[in-house]
Amino acid sequence: MRRSVLVRFLGLSLAVALGAVIATAVIATYSTSEQLQGEIDANTGQLQVDGRIYAALAEYAADHPTWSEVDKLVNELADDLGRRVALTEPDGSVIADSARVFGAGPELPSVPAATIDASSDGMGKFAGSVSVVSGRKAAAAGKANDPVMTAAVAPPYPNYLEWGFTDEELEERQRLAEKAATCYRAQGKVATVSSGGRNTPQVVVENGKTVNGTTVMEISKPILDKCTPPELRAPSAKAKVVNDDEIRRATACLDAAGEKYGITEVDGLKYVEPPKDELMSETLARCTSEARSQALAPYVAPAAKLYLGEKSTFNVFSGEGMLRTAATALGVLLIAALVMVFAGRRLVRPIVALTGAAQRMRNGDHAARVPVTGKDEVSRLGHAFNAMAESIQRHDHQRKAMVSDVAHELRTPLANIKGYLVASEDGVVPLDRELVSSLLEETGLLEHLVADLQDLALADAGMLRMHPAPRDLSELAQQVVSAHRPAAESAGVSLTAEVHGPATASVDSARIRQALGNLVSNAIRFTPSGGRVVLGVRGIADGYNLTVTDNGTGIADEHLPHLFDRFYRAEQSRSRTTGGSGLGLAITKHLAEAHGGRITVSSRLGSGSAFTIWIPAG
Repeated sequence: MRRSVLVRFLGLSLAVALGAVIATAVIATYSTSEQLQGEIDANTGQLQVDGRIYAALAEYAADHPTWSEVDKLVNELADDLGRRVALTEPDGSVIADSARVFGAGPELPSVPAATIDASSDGMGKFAGSVSVVSGRKAAAAGKANDPVMTAAVAPPYPNYLEWGFTDEELEERQRLAEKAATCYRAQGKVATVSSGGRNTPQVVVENGKTVNGTTVMEISKPILDKCTPPELRAPSAKAKVVNDDEIRRATACLDAAGEKYGITEVDGLKYVEPPKDELMSETLARCTSEARSQALAPYVAPAAKLYLGEKSTFNVFSGEGMLRTAATALGVLLIAALVMVFAGRRLVRPIVALTGAAQRMRNGDHAARVPVTGKDEVSRLGHAFNAMAESIQRHDHQRKAMVSDVAHELRTPLANIKGYLVASEDGVVPLDRELVSSLLEETGLLEHLVADLQDLALADAGMLRMHPAPRDLSELAQQVVSAHRPAAESAGVSLTAEVHGPATASVDSARIRQALGNLVSNAIRFTPSGGRVVLGVRGIADGYNLTVTDNGTGIADEHLPHLFDRFYRAEQSRSRTTGGSGLGLAITKHLAEAHGGRITVSSRLGSGSAFTIWIPAG
């Protein structure tokens, strides 16, 4: 099944748009809910106000068994702090609401700001179980000398020692604290009594110390000594009753579960803890937590939800919110679909054109091209396709021309050989030494042509064998001159080597002689009698220049760019005998490049030519 790029592009775009709508709605909802819950107007003072409201109601819950008289406190907090304050039961029944008038009020926010539960973990004043670090060592902890955490059931926060005091008990505590402070002053220490609200009085001793010459005050609570009587740290009567009830419930639960435990007593309060050298189990944690909640329940107000501020203006999960979100999403998707269809068609159109052109090329139409506009990625793809098609067409023309040239080059010597042999067979031409020599010459031309074609094929395939070794280029140049001097003398041309000492480079000596031989033989062929050809070797900064210079007929400017093409002849009228196969310069170029070098040519018509092969040093 074919899948349209446009359809897939449209589907992906719509999925992204839908995801963006949903994500935006959810984020907006939660952001709005948080803002409306706390009504934080980028003002840290608002956070402090909400904290004061929570703390006041939490203290009320800790000191009252019900919420029956909380209306007065709720209204006072709302008037003093300028915030709507509402309390509801867990099922949503309103306990108190500062915005309620004649039994009715605005709708509450979607999410409560907090839950006030004085009898369970997580409530400000009664923060639940406190883990204490024991000095015991437990092998199960992994290291025998590391202290481990043993969870003992601690009283509610801050602890039973500061909770449940009556006015009379607070007055007695105040008297004991003043007495202890007087005792410390008699010892020459600075001591004061700190207390506030329903908190128990504390004796604070100020110890003067000096750090780097600067006097500082370190304030610490005194430990039990002769100035601090044990009664100053004793719990209230209510706390003692709750603690006893909690321990009774906890031990009953643990006994029923068959769980081992221990009980310790500190400052008149009892604590349930795991057996020695053991960690708290899930059963012990559950029993102690339930026991604490059940023991505190008759003395503290039941759990209630606290709402601050007004109702959120928009909630995506409400009926109205879902409808508005759906309508918005539909509109966004419709706009996205229209935009993506328009953009997708513009994107797909050049791809369709490229596909059609590629199919035409597959069917043999190498002239297929695509119209290109713009500068985007698709446009660059179109330019790349057109460049590829141009290259394929050019190489196809070259291939056809090469096949034609090869056929032509092979046909002539083969026709000569066949003609001579037929004539000899018919008795027209005697098979003498002169005929055999002519046939051998034609065979040599064929062999040379085949060897050239083989070299080009190997070079094209990257399989041209090279055997580089350090060789003296000056010596190689002199060898080439010696090998071609007889041909030069026969043509009446002076052939010399111009070298200046050793020129060592890593080359394949046979291939370098072949390349220079091609250039020298061409120079001799195009230099008239009385002319001269010079093969020079000159060192330059990054290598060596091997230059073949002649003062022959020269080459016209229009032919220079094509000299190294296969079967190219500057003089098309030249015969095969005088003009060679047309492969020599193409092979020379491949040989130069195989050595990491290059070949260049400069020429003036009627003044001669200069071919230069650059070979890197080393």
